[in-house]
Amino acid sequence: MARSKPLHEDRVTRFSADLVDAATLEGARQSRSAKQQLDHWARVGRAVTTIASSQRSRVEAALAGRLPLDHLTREESIVVNAEVTAAIEENLAAVHYGQTLAAGGLTTVALDDHGRLVEHHPDGSTTVLDKVITTH
Repeated sequence: MARSKPLHEDRVTRFSADLVDAATLEGARQSRSAKQQLDHWARVGRAVTTIASSQRSRVEAALAGRLPLDHLTREESIVVNAEVTAAIEENLAAVHYGQTLAAGGLTTVALDDHGRLVEHHPDGSTTVLDKVITTH
């Protein structure tokens, strides 16, 4: 007799470290393992993305800038905010904004690995900012 596959078989996949860390923390608060928390978030996300087609089309129109945000229901606004937050987090991990801005001739300021403010100039040079400037 042939053995059938379990209905809900787990598969190996990879998640970004920040998601696993967040799932570990939130899972502990919810009495779930990190895997259970990731599964929960994925199921919630799946449910949100499969909301009624008219609501989803309104959310997509708002995300594309075709519908003003103040025309959304509270629930639609929550979904739009979640989509925007996820997109920002995904792009922050993949895009080097400092390099992009430097290529456009702009100087940027960021924290280095030692927690110091550093100016990054378009020519590739850097300047550590050792004085704190305050305005009143």
